[in-house]
Amino acid sequence: MFYWLLKFVLLGPLLRMIFRPRAEGTENVPLEGPAILASNHLSYADWLFMPLVIPRRVTFVAKAEYFETPGIKGRLQRLFFSGSGQVPIDRSGATAAAGALKTQLRLLRAGEVCGIYPEGTRSHDGRLYRGRTGVARLALESGVPVIPVAVVGTDRIAPPGKKFGTFTRPLVRFGTPLDFSRYEGMSEDRYILRSITDEIMYEIMRLSDQEYVDMYATQAKELAKEQAKEQARAKADAGEVDAERKAS
Repeated sequence: MFYWLLKFVLLGPLLRMIFRPRAEGTENVPLEGPAILASNHLSYADWLFMPLVIPRRVTFVAKAEYFETPGIKGRLQRLFFSGSGQVPIDRSGATAAAGALKTQLRLLRAGEVCGIYPEGTRSHDGRLYRGRTGVARLALESGVPVIPVAVVGTDRIAPPGKKFGTFTRPLVRFGTPLDFSRYEGMSEDRYILRSITDEIMYEIMRLSDQEYVDMYATQAKELAKEQAKEQARAKADAGEVDAERKAS
């Protein structure tokens, strides 16, 4: 109930009035029954705008810690995350990934729509990165179609690493549902999982017009950090040499 209050009564109208989000392909999202929405991930604002343009509740899994903070702050945090369509990861699994899969399977079997970001983390530079195979495993174990989604413009509204961005009209594109029933019973085959994931990422790339990088986003972020450190060291060394030259 609070989800609908937050989406349609409180937060939704405000976001619609300010940003006027656009949508394409909403007819590809079923009005009832389970579905997996696999989206690119440009900004922390993605999970606000993608569900806003369709009438269905979209559920994402989140860290259990978000729901376990004590005190008034914790209660408000739980209320917000629960109300915005997020549920805690089932931590009875061996890993966080296993817990997330277990939670999402439960939701899909209950007929809900699950949102997932195959890249696993936000893109730091606007490019689309290699997908994690969890989305493929989820599709095969649930038997539910995957709808590729591209969110465009949210990285300008809420850029990674910055508090404020610029006002723009975000666009959410929903692609044609992808059916992987031909691979039923093959959820343990890593080559099949990779093939399915790559097919999903190709459709997201086509919808978003992003440049694709065949590297995990986490690896790319670490590489960018190392390059930034090297550039800073080189700049500092150059400054020291210049200071020595002037002193002599």
